[in-house]
Amino acid sequence: MTDWDAGTYHRLSCPQLTWGRKVADRLSPAAGERILDLGCGTGRLTAELAAGFPAVRFVGADISGAMLAEARRYSSGVAYLRADGAALPFRCAFDAVFSAATFHWIVNHPALFDEIHAVLKPGGRLLAQCGGGPNLHRLLDRTHALMDSVAFRHFFHGWRDPWHFAGTDETRSRLAAAGFDDLDVSLEPAPTTLPDGDAFARFISCVCVRHHVDQLPPAERERFVSALADAAAGDDPPFTLDYWRLNMSARKPGGPS
Repeated sequence: MTDWDAGTYHRLSCPQLTWGRKVADRLSPAAGERILDLGCGTGRLTAELAAGFPAVRFVGADISGAMLAEARRYSSGVAYLRADGAALPFRCAFDAVFSAATFHWIVNHPALFDEIHAVLKPGGRLLAQCGGGPNLHRLLDRTHALMDSVAFRHFFHGWRDPWHFAGTDETRSRLAAAGFDDLDVSLEPAPTTLPDGDAFARFISCVCVRHHVDQLPPAERERFVSALADAAAGDDPPFTLDYWRLNMSARKPGGPS
């Protein structure tokens, strides 16, 4: 599987940036804290946070080398490193772990939450948001139907979806099993409308169905994405992605009493 087209993602990721800012508003960093942005992507939000809280040390981690290369082009005052969220190279190192639009790409959530618990100091907090529940159900139903069609099915033998859209009960149970308390987990709709068919096609080919597009030979990619954009033209409103966001906050027990 090829890496992300990070330059294109940096330009198109305004919805993810908007969602992430809402999560960051609840972060309330204190001077002297160390905060890990897990799944920092191209660092748009990480850089904003670092500029807004110069007395806080931010570290950005992502598994994508392309994303990190893009992040380093735009950010100063942030340390970036390549790391797998389910196998982090830290222990008791951070006062908070922050994440936006990432956890659904890490399919092993028990390992993910165990690692986050391990990297936090006692009393440390987790604030995160990702895709969850019925996230992109309409788009992905259409995508799977297209994958099963005569025109495309021979390109998708052995396909496995590369994401996990967890629900609230599952997430709450897994956070508790990892040792967190003060749990707050919820789902919210976040429908996102693109201006036209071309913008819709560009966005989904870079973000939502990137893995499907990579599976196809170059000559078939435009036809596949165009079919999804044509179907979205009939939605109300047209070219709207049916996003759902899974919000979570939790705390590692311990710390000053």
